[in-house]
Amino acid sequence: MSESEQKADLHRYLQEARDSLLWKLEGLSDYDVRRPLTPTGTNLLGLVKHLTYVELGYLCATFGREHGEALDDPEQDMYAAADESREEIVARYRRAWAHCDAAIEELTLDTVGTVPWWPKERAEVTFHHVLVRVLADAQHHAGHADILREGLDGAVGWRRDNDALGTTDLDERAAYHAQLEEIARRADPSSAPPR
Repeated sequence: MSESEQKADLHRYLQEARDSLLWKLEGLSDYDVRRPLTPTGTNLLGLVKHLTYVELGYLCATFGREHGEALDDPEQDMYAAADESREEIVARYRRAWAHCDAAIEELTLDTVGTVPWWPKERAEVTFHHVLVRVLADAQHHAGHADILREGLDGAVGWRRDNDALGTTDLDERAAYHAQLEEIARRADPSSAPPR
């Protein structure tokens, strides 16, 4: 496989994760995309903001590539501030794609860069390394978003047109869930809640 084919393959999976993450916002209220849905505060819009920082940091800053985006404190990238709109965060994410896609197009996989926030002794990396890292992070967080969205309204899947489940019938899904609950209870009756 040629280098351009390798990059195209990695890029395709990265773009699929990006697209999946953004569709998880569609049709939800501003409250639902912002609210913390786990004890650690994970929220849908925060995942988008975080991945913007991840992509620009690893695929641009690491290689001295300017991106022109004003980024807040990286310690505050997991949520949308009160004065940040959904539209602003999504638009910034899409602009990040353009900058990072240009890096994917222009840099070779063996291009060496320096991750500014890593310890000096391990900060030197190849473009291939950080591209795989960004892809893994994007897929990881797209999975988080899938679970969060399912908890909000039952919408699931990698894409709008592919929920990867055998049925879309809610009664069938409920029966399947009940079946799995029963299997779990039988496996360890002592831990099952009282009926």
